[in-house]
Formats: sequence, C-alpha cells, structure tokens
Amino acid sequence: MFVCSCNMLTDTDVDMAVNQGATRPKEVYAAKGCKAQCGNCVPGVLCLLRRALRQAREGQGAELGLPGGVENSLPA
Repeated sequence: MFVCSCNMLTDTDVDMAVNQGATRPKEVYAAKGCKAQCGNCVPGVLCLLRRALRQAREGQGAELGLPGGVENSLPA
C-alpha cells in the first residue's frame, strides 16, 4: 500500500529500508532516494517503521532460540 503519495513510498519500501538498516523515518526516505515533502505521511511511516523493527527483533530472538523474541524478555 502507498504510505507517501508525494514520493510513491510503499509499506514494502519501509520493510526493505529496515532490512538495509534504517531505524528512523529519515533513513527510510533516504533508502528510497527521497525526503518527506508535505509531512502528512510521517506518522504512517513511523508506525510501519516501528512494526518492521519489532518484527525484525522478534525474528532475531527466534534465531537465537529465545521464546517469543526479545520483547517478551522485558518486564511488563
């Protein structure tokens, strides 16, 4: 789905940027070779970025044999 119509940025672009090491919205845009224009998409990009980072951490936890990934090791 499109997240940013100014830059034609998609949710897949966000996931790919995280796989390339992006941890901030600015880095997501840079991975696509663009910058935020009007700014309306930034909250959506941030939400998708957090989701992708959480999924990446959970995947790393599974690879290390940690039950439920890293987040389950944090106190409630």
